[in-house]
Amino acid sequence: GDRMEVLEEKEEEEQREEEELKALETSDNLQDVETKVSVEEVCIPRDVLGFDWSSIDTSQLPSSYKTNSPKEEKLLQVAAHFLQQYSHLCPDRTPLFLHPLNECGVEKFVSTTVRPTLLPYPELYHWDGCASFVSDYLAMEPLKCPITPPSSLHSPTTTLRHQRGTCFDFSVLLCSLLLGAGYDAYCVHGYGTHQLCSLDQTLELCPLLRRPQEQYPAFVEEMKKKPNKYRVKPPPDLQSKFELQQEAKKKAQTEAARKNEEGEEEKEADKPKPDPLRGLRVHAWVLVLSGKREIPENFFINPFTGNSHSTMDEHFLGIESVWNHRNYWVNMQDCRNGCKDLIFDLSDGICWEMMLSRSSSPLQPLPGAKKEREFSGRDKDDLAKEGEDMSFEMPPSWVAPIQISPREFETRCCQGKKVILYKKAKLEKWAPYLNGDGLVKRLTVYADLNRTEVVEVREWFKNREDMLDVREVNKETQLTTEYFSPGHLFGLKAHTYTSLEPETGRTMEFYSEVRVDGLQKRVEDATEMTEYFAGREDFLHTRHVEFGKRGKKVHLAGTKTDAMARPIVLIKECFCRNPEKPADEDVAERIFVVREDMIHLTYHLKDRYITASKKDFFKAAEEDRKRTEIVMTPEMCITYQAGSSEEEMKLLPLYKLLQELTEEEKQLKQQVRRSEAEVLNILKTRENEESAVKLSVSAYNTERSEERRQQYEATKHKEEDELVGQEEQALDYLAPFLIRGGHGEKLSKEQALQVRGDCLADFKHRLINRANVIQARLEKAVEELQKKKQWFQENQPGLSPEEEEAFLTQCSETAFHSHVLTLRLNRAQQVAPQKYLALEEKLRRDPRLAEHLSHC
Repeated sequence: GDRMEVLEEKEEEEQREEEELKALETSDNLQDVETKVSVEEVCIPRDVLGFDWSSIDTSQLPSSYKTNSPKEEKLLQVAAHFLQQYSHLCPDRTPLFLHPLNECGVEKFVSTTVRPTLLPYPELYHWDGCASFVSDYLAMEPLKCPITPPSSLHSPTTTLRHQRGTCFDFSVLLCSLLLGAGYDAYCVHGYGTHQLCSLDQTLELCPLLRRPQEQYPAFVEEMKKKPNKYRVKPPPDLQSKFELQQEAKKKAQTEAARKNEEGEEEKEADKPKPDPLRGLRVHAWVLVLSGKREIPENFFINPFTGNSHSTMDEHFLGIESVWNHRNYWVNMQDCRNGCKDLIFDLSDGICWEMMLSRSSSPLQPLPGAKKEREFSGRDKDDLAKEGEDMSFEMPPSWVAPIQISPREFETRCCQGKKVILYKKAKLEKWAPYLNGDGLVKRLTVYADLNRTEVVEVREWFKNREDMLDVREVNKETQLTTEYFSPGHLFGLKAHTYTSLEPETGRTMEFYSEVRVDGLQKRVEDATEMTEYFAGREDFLHTRHVEFGKRGKKVHLAGTKTDAMARPIVLIKECFCRNPEKPADEDVAERIFVVREDMIHLTYHLKDRYITASKKDFFKAAEEDRKRTEIVMTPEMCITYQAGSSEEEMKLLPLYKLLQELTEEEKQLKQQVRRSEAEVLNILKTRENEESAVKLSVSAYNTERSEERRQQYEATKHKEEDELVGQEEQALDYLAPFLIRGGHGEKLSKEQALQVRGDCLADFKHRLINRANVIQARLEKAVEELQKKKQWFQENQPGLSPEEEEAFLTQCSETAFHSHVLTLRLNRAQQVAPQKYLALEEKLRRDPRLAEHLSHC
């Protein structure tokens, strides 16, 4: 029995040694793979890795970045004790991400790096706006080693200043913004797929291409399926159905084979390459729990893309820990199935181990340790100290307040531009006002995975004065569609065209509520034009016009034909039901056949009738049209009155109706010409708008408004200076003196000296006269003031307080007027010599006098 036990122990020891050897080999292989991958990912793209973080200037950072407060030192001790206990309890798990170095090389606990902040931008009040801003504003830097957390974690302020960071930097900044907006958000340290960690979206469909499927009501589907038993049966098809079936079968097989080949190739291209580090790649993201801000269920946010993901997403392969600004939790659940089976109830002590607890209960004893060793060398003070550690509260964040200027928030992307590659698509983003045409986003859709053959281009615009929002260009059909916001000059809503040349196929949609005619849509090509209306008082909803070819003489019922205009052949109008009129008097459709001089009227159906009343008018012949009055005959009108036994109607009402229709036909032709002119005007306006795009600036954008104001003032001053110069050039100050002396264009020296002397004498006389006038006014004002003072001294005892106050007011006004005149006189005396010398210099340089006065 003893020998058997010895043999069993030897076998167990051998098995242990083999397992240890295998573990060592596995760890060596893993270390080799880690080193290989880290070298590959660090050394190849230097521009992706960014600049050297050790070279940044940290001298201007606050003292909280460079030192730890006593409370933070205490927290680091608690974290070290927690990590020691965690390593003892879970020796197989990787070390926790607890206190990395910050940008100043100081250890900081990860929870204190989170700084909840609410910024004054409405877009950042919601989680999707925060996620979109972070993903656009920052540039991604991969981890130096893909299977280990980073050794440093920068503050959100430094991350924002340099606009780059790792997934941990992204997550801390995003979590800070979400907490400030009131969400229950947490930073997550976990594992993800290579596609998730490396920001590879080339196998994903662009979110802008995911269109929700339209859901039709059930009765609509039933109406589609239900056959109409009253429809006219088509003529019998005499072609062999068997042959058609065989041909269709062959085509279907060929098409299926081609699609299968393409599908297999696409599937192979869509499949991600096998990853040797699957399940080991470290990634950080944000967890948002339900409850606050009316969030119905938990979800993840990938900070690299700003997209939300379900907690069941297969790209998230496991979680090590989560933290926010209050505490730190370690995941104690199995992650073999990724995050699908995880319970995100952080208050559950079995699923999540909390680092800081408000309860003062002592630490749990380590398994396998003896009680004697547990209590040896300890006293009650140590246990009390551990209880204090567990009830320790998180110190405030050491990060400075997060601030983003309006210009930085508007610019978003690094250098104002960002490019994202998707499956068969490329998305480009620009900051507002960066492009002169207002372009902020462009999506290019390709037909192949290599993105070489363009299928469609979509462009988004902002701040354009022509209100253009979106432009879609289909490269296969060469069809362009433009969408406009309300406020365009013509109320334009959408414009679909192949060319801006007139009389080509196009569709224009309008905001009918801002148009007087209620026009909703206008469809036009070379031969037809159809207009759709809404909300009109005459109940018109459709007008269809057919045009003939140019060059052929088409009679237009007495109107003059424009040789350049398309001749009108037919005008058809459709009306909605007017409940105030009887059905057999309410016109549903009227057709003016201009070429054949016919008018067809069709009325609405009456209740319980299957036929509608009709009237057909045939106008007078060519020889009778020259008459001033229409002669009505029974042959000119054919009527059908539904439900009436009368065979003939009186001619007088028909005659009046024909007169009204003839007049309306003339007005309709004019309206058609106005519609054609409006189309040409819109096309010309759109060409001008595209050739010189103007961007508008909001009144609330103080920075850009100030720039615009300065530009406007500079332009205004320049125009005023040019105008003053032109006025000075237009004013010839020597003309009166040249005319007075009868001198010509060419002057002699004596004449030039005489003109110079006359001009200077006249100017001196004007200056003296002006000074004399000011002196005379000053003397008069002083004399009046002295008289008033003398009168006031003589009559002061008999004045009432009101009269005395009014008199003193007059005296003060007179004194002020005399003071102003004194200043003006002094100024005139000082400036007069300067003006005189300036005129002398101007005369000396005048081209007509310069030849003789240059040496004077």
